[in-house]
Amino acid sequence: METGPNVRRFGTIPVFFTAISTILGAILFLRFGFAVGTLGFWGAFLLIILGHSLTIPTAFAISELATNKRVEGGGEYFIISRSFGLNIGATIGIALFMSQAISTAFYIIAFTEAFGFIFDFFSGSLGINLPRQAISIPSMLALGYIILKRGSNLGVKMLYIVAAILFLSLLLFFFGKTEYGINMGSRLPAGDIRNMKDFFMVFAIAFPAFTGMTAGVGLSGELKDPSKSIPRGTIIATITGMIIYTGVIYKFAISASPEDMLADQLLMSKIAVLGVVIVPVGLAASTLSSAIGSIMVAPRTLQALALDGSFPSAKINKWLSLGRKSDNEPANATLVTIIIAMVFVTLGSVNAVAEIISMFFLVTYGSLCLISFLNHFGSSPSYRPSFRSRWYLSLTGFLIAVWVMFKINAPYALASLILMTAVYSYIKVYNRERDGLESLFANALFQINRNIQVYLQKSGSKKKKKEWRPSAICISKDSFVRSKAFHLLNWISYRYGFGTYLHRIDGYYSRATSRKAMEELSKLIEIYDTTNNHVFVDTLISPSYTSALAQAIQLPGISGMENNMVIFEYDKENPENLKEIIENTGLIAAGDFDICLLASSRKEMNFRNGIHVWLDFHYPENSSLLILLSFIISGHPDWKRANIKLFGTCREGKDEETRQNLTDLVRSGRLPITEKNIEIVHEEPGKTLKNIINEKSSHAALTMIGFNEQTLKRLGESLLNGYEGVGTILFVNSHNQKEIV
Repeated sequence: METGPNVRRFGTIPVFFTAISTILGAILFLRFGFAVGTLGFWGAFLLIILGHSLTIPTAFAISELATNKRVEGGGEYFIISRSFGLNIGATIGIALFMSQAISTAFYIIAFTEAFGFIFDFFSGSLGINLPRQAISIPSMLALGYIILKRGSNLGVKMLYIVAAILFLSLLLFFFGKTEYGINMGSRLPAGDIRNMKDFFMVFAIAFPAFTGMTAGVGLSGELKDPSKSIPRGTIIATITGMIIYTGVIYKFAISASPEDMLADQLLMSKIAVLGVVIVPVGLAASTLSSAIGSIMVAPRTLQALALDGSFPSAKINKWLSLGRKSDNEPANATLVTIIIAMVFVTLGSVNAVAEIISMFFLVTYGSLCLISFLNHFGSSPSYRPSFRSRWYLSLTGFLIAVWVMFKINAPYALASLILMTAVYSYIKVYNRERDGLESLFANALFQINRNIQVYLQKSGSKKKKKEWRPSAICISKDSFVRSKAFHLLNWISYRYGFGTYLHRIDGYYSRATSRKAMEELSKLIEIYDTTNNHVFVDTLISPSYTSALAQAIQLPGISGMENNMVIFEYDKENPENLKEIIENTGLIAAGDFDICLLASSRKEMNFRNGIHVWLDFHYPENSSLLILLSFIISGHPDWKRANIKLFGTCREGKDEETRQNLTDLVRSGRLPITEKNIEIVHEEPGKTLKNIINEKSSHAALTMIGFNEQTLKRLGESLLNGYEGVGTILFVNSHNQKEIV
């Protein structure tokens, strides 16, 4: 027989009783009569339906998640953290723990309502207003002592006793008769629904009744077979609770008038057989059982958080994670839970924080449903639960959780989300290496991206006329030497275009080059890991530049559209690879790609000096691409204070015609270029265009010039040389006319 600290001793029944005893808590006895009195039977029934439209999908979701992988201690926290990553899991787990710990105090305070006769005696006979703490504090100390000394094993045994009392009190309630019920003949009043404007006010009061169905999951570390016990116990408890709730509101509706239900919060005692005794005992049992459930579950959540190193101090994590040697009970975590609960019991009321607690529970339930939905949608091969929910149930549960949060109390909902964001940010600071939000939607995003790309390919093939936007690819082996090519690609990709940057590694594909490629890719991603980076970075292993280009231009575009532009880059002051680039432009032109040659200058780029665009109307296809690219590049934040200046060259006497053509092009294209930034340059005898550009654009941050691919092939490097007075230059060749609309 298995013994020792790691023994797993519980089956399905403790899961069921922990959940059902928390479900059938104080709200059932103290507030369901108020709900029926305010809303009528059908209004209260809608309240139960709404509550279970959240809890049933959550029960199914947690059952599904629990059967996908082995569940250790920590219950809901363990499932969330292993599905969403430790940082997100810790954020939700801390909120969950606080909710469970404060709920213990809430149930103990409600427990004191069962002793109303004592308070009435002191007040009526002795004239002493006895504070509720006179009972709640000793009760909390006694419960804490029992759990701390004897652990969950005794807690479960106590659970069986109080659950038996609870069910007996409910049974006697259903058997009870009233004069009102006899006169009504056990029939519901016709059209028994009212005050629906107060529906969410009542729902907010009754909501704690729906927060107990996952309580049994917290025993996951002590379960022999969590994958069987959690689904069975949780689902059976949830459905049982729904049936009992419906029966209770029906019994109220046929047994008492709305006025009586609103006037007496313990009206059940006047309906039940032996109600004067059994209902207070049942209330005590229900609140005590809920408190036991919470005080058993909260320490296990805290212990699991500490085992995962969720707190900033290693000493705190070690101390909280320690289990008692004899039975592995989380003694230290239990002590912390008792202290927190005692603080709120001492305050006397948790009404001020009750809605915040509800918010945290709703966040937890919504998260569980969202995890289930994303796992369905993401279709990960590793997601193979033996129990399967339905994606639409999980999505419905998530949406209802968010909706209900804001319907109950929008400021509290926002406060909860802001607080959790702050906690997440703090956890992320000292646990940077752990998975965060980036892992949240990974598989779902893969599926969305795949479907979008297939859709775009299908729809794109049917379009005769496509709107142009750049989808550029750049290959460079000098990634760690010069960065301007990457920055150019990033400027193009920031808002209007798409970019793929390939770092080329010389050699044939092998284990060594593959390992090198992975290492250098990691370095590149780290170097360009900024919020303004919109370029997809990868590596390419190839023995030659030509073969690398041939491979790259056949790659599909990351955006779902084919790549339509290739960017080459060379050092303007030391153009070692320029000849190789020119030799391969024909290969690129054969695929109908636009070609950009970036001549990187060592001269610093002062963005405020703007972009100078030189247009040659002998090549109108280049002019349209030059203008569009300058506009796209200027959309990046780096260029936010920069102007675009257009230069048009013409012969003597063609000034006005050339200016009008440029002005019309700018206006019709709604381009942010003012008329004062359009300059007409005459072609002067004895003065080459290169001389003029060197003079006019010497201070420009970026100079853009068109070129003809055939002319480049004929003249070679001489076509691109002779711009010593200018900084970085982007030479552009368009394979067709781009329409500026």
